[in-house]
Amino acid sequence: MDKNETILSIIKEKGPLLPVQVSKEIDDNILITSARLSELLTAKHIKISTIKVGGSPLYYSSGQESKLQSFVGNLNGMEKKAYDLLLQNKVLKDTSQEPAIRVALRQIKDFAVPLQVNYQDKSEIFWKWYLIDNRETEPIIKNILSKKEKTIQERLVENQKTQRVPGTQKPKEEIKKDPTTNIKKTTNPHQFFKNIHNFFDENKINIIETKEVKKNSETDFIVELQTQIGNIKYSCKSKNKKKINEADLSSALIHAQSKNLPLLFLTNGMLTKKANEMLNNEFKNIIIKKIQ
Repeated sequence: MDKNETILSIIKEKGPLLPVQVSKEIDDNILITSARLSELLTAKHIKISTIKVGGSPLYYSSGQESKLQSFVGNLNGMEKKAYDLLLQNKVLKDTSQEPAIRVALRQIKDFAVPLQVNYQDKSEIFWKWYLIDNRETEPIIKNILSKKEKTIQERLVENQKTQRVPGTQKPKEEIKKDPTTNIKKTTNPHQFFKNIHNFFDENKINIIETKEVKKNSETDFIVELQTQIGNIKYSCKSKNKKKINEADLSSALIHAQSKNLPLLFLTNGMLTKKANEMLNNEFKNIIIKKIQ
């Protein structure tokens, strides 16, 4: 039996193992042992973990995946929190998690498996516990989506009831002084912000709230868009900036999620390469409009 076959036999018997443990088992140099492990990995005879123990990954064979749970003590705090949450629920909807958990789920690749689910012409990311198969996830995902659909329907019914209150011309929320009156006084005079309001007018978007975050560069709105199925509220971020990076999108998304609203991002700038990549993956639910 050559050394590679010996290593494979040892891993099948005792894995998951660190390279230093394997080198001791075969009484060989750690560098040579690591090279042999790489050969076996390339040939797909063994697997390698993302989780690291003392800076080194673990090598294991197919069927030993459950044993990786013995090493969760090496996860950091937020990764361990994401691990426990996924272990408890088996399936998590990505956009329903707080941003730090969403990042952690992408780090614990040994335990979290991403699933792309198409629903109502949209693509949603779900995370499943690595030891369950896709058939087990189907009823859980359907239940999560049905709850979302039920919530939307309840909101629509409630909106309809509000609109039908006798003796009122408008719902209570709308019987206010036109918010645009004050906005014109407080909004900075730059062309970008004039274009923002032109965009709202052209698209029949009503402004409910406005807050200047940074003078002459950033404003937060709560807006309402009229649709055939009812009015939809958005958290809207307007940013007067040449380059929009992933941090800009992430902070805006966190703000929108804190209000349980979808995000509309308005800017006159260009997205960085990284921001574009994240927009096509993690940030798919953000609507971005270029304001000229």
